[in-house]
Amino acid sequence: MDEFLRQVGQKAKDCPELMEVFVNCYTNTLQTTVREMGDGTVHVITGDIPAMWLRDSAAQVRPYLFCARENEKIREMIAGVVRRQFMYICIDAYANAFNEQANGACWEKDDPEQSPWVWERKFEVDSLCYPVQLAYLLWKNTGCVSQFDRLFFEGVEKIFSVFRTEQFHEERSAYRFRRENTLYQDTLSREGKGALVKQGTGLIWSGFRPSDDACIYGYLIPSNMFAAVIMGYLEEMARELFHDKELEEKAGRFKEEIRNAVEREGKVYTEEFGTIYAYEVDGYGMYNLMDDANVPSLLAMEYLGYPADRKAAQNTRRFLLSDGNPFYYRGTKAAGIGSRHTPSGYIWHIAMAVQGLTSDSREEKQAILKNMASTTGGKGVMHEGFFCDDDGRYTREWFSWANAMYAELFLDYMGYRLER
Repeated sequence: MDEFLRQVGQKAKDCPELMEVFVNCYTNTLQTTVREMGDGTVHVITGDIPAMWLRDSAAQVRPYLFCARENEKIREMIAGVVRRQFMYICIDAYANAFNEQANGACWEKDDPEQSPWVWERKFEVDSLCYPVQLAYLLWKNTGCVSQFDRLFFEGVEKIFSVFRTEQFHEERSAYRFRRENTLYQDTLSREGKGALVKQGTGLIWSGFRPSDDACIYGYLIPSNMFAAVIMGYLEEMARELFHDKELEEKAGRFKEEIRNAVEREGKVYTEEFGTIYAYEVDGYGMYNLMDDANVPSLLAMEYLGYPADRKAAQNTRRFLLSDGNPFYYRGTKAAGIGSRHTPSGYIWHIAMAVQGLTSDSREEKQAILKNMASTTGGKGVMHEGFFCDDDGRYTREWFSWANAMYAELFLDYMGYRLER
């Protein structure tokens, strides 16, 4: 790690203030959130909440893939995270966050039958995508294959089963989520079943967004984009690594099915921006035009590797980074995308990083990095959201995912790229 930081520092001689924040953010996850377990797995807490999110943990360790190319211990640490993630998927494929031990700790006791391993059981399509993405990127960028154990293949079959079931949520799914005496975005309507969606569209239903807020319409387009991408990863690994023709064909067919559904059901014509991708749809013609700071997002479609319709993607980006997006905020400190998860006017560092990572302009990347580094509220690390006119007002003192996103944008600016 020290050698990698030295190499990066050599490239960053002209921006020492950005490098200083990078070191803070890059070392934070290993120093504060990673715990090697006795079973060969690695537990990663999200930050100031003592639980491991499938989504967050993958994003938190992703920037370490760069130094994992030369460092076996880092490679095995990431492989241990993947093994832990698939262990959790095999325990409960509908849960989004898990405990270090089967101790019954939880955000709320939402289900009397809830596994003692489960911290929270909000079903989010992206929670099943991120572990596949991390396993693939680790193999693709380092050649490591120790993450592909028995639980990986069991978990992949569970992912296929859940996604197929949730394509027909109304008819086939037994999943329900009810939380008593809470805000509307923390529970699902219709006695836990969620808003009605049309069956047979090819899209996968999601109860919650990657913000952990309930979907307004159950077909979350960015998460379906991500699902199509990870099916492509499984198809490639089945062909090149596993030599499994059956898995290759199954994943390839599912990839095309989901992508065709996104392109058919997920676009909306607008007078001002032309045809754009919607954030959520219900299959009946209702849609939600917005974006959320959490990834997967529409802003992140290129970052995720989704092969979008080029014109629609360009139109969508113009919409997302404008006042047309109800969660785009401008203030004296910054401009960027926020979330329903945090107060109005709060911009997320994660979304700022995604904007930079998906920009073709090196100047824009630098400007965003400088803006991120100047809006830490004097802490020198990233937060969840901060008020657009006062970065001293922020949510989450300690948020490892946001630190990882700053680190990844900084490395991108310095010319580091992941193969995918």
